[in-house]
Amino acid sequence: MDEWQYLWDHFKFNAEQRLKGFNFFVLLSIFADGGVFTAIDREFNPVLLVLLGSFIIVLALVFWLVDVRSQHLLRLTIPALKELEQTFPERSRLFANDSGRTGIIIRYSTAFRVLIICQFVFGAGVVVFGASRWIG
Repeated sequence: MDEWQYLWDHFKFNAEQRLKGFNFFVLLSIFADGGVFTAIDREFNPVLLVLLGSFIIVLALVFWLVDVRSQHLLRLTIPALKELEQTFPERSRLFANDSGRTGIIIRYSTAFRVLIICQFVFGAGVVVFGASRWIG
C-alpha cells in the first residue's frame, strides 16, 4: 500500500463513519423527540419527561464528543493529502481548492453542531418542563 492509498483510505473511512454517526444521531433524536411529544400528549407521569429530556441531553453530548473525535481524525490526513495533490493538475487538487472557499458557515461541521445544540436545548427544556409539572 502506498502513502496516497493509506491517507485516502483513512480519510474516506473516517468521513463515512462521521456521516453514519450523524445519521444515527438524527434517527435516535427523532425517536426520543417523538417519545417526548407522545408523553406530553398522553399526559404521562412528568418523571418520564425528565428522564426523556435527560436522555436527549446525554445523546447530544455523546454525539458531540464522537463528532469532535471524528473531525480530529479527518484533519490529520488533510495536510498530507494537500501535499500529495501538488503533483496533480490545478483542477484536480480537491482539498487545496476547497480549503477556505466555504467559510465557517457552509460546512458539515456547522450543520452537525446546530442540530446537536438544538437537541441539547430541547432536552434541557423538556427536563425543565417535566420538573415543573412534577414539582408543581
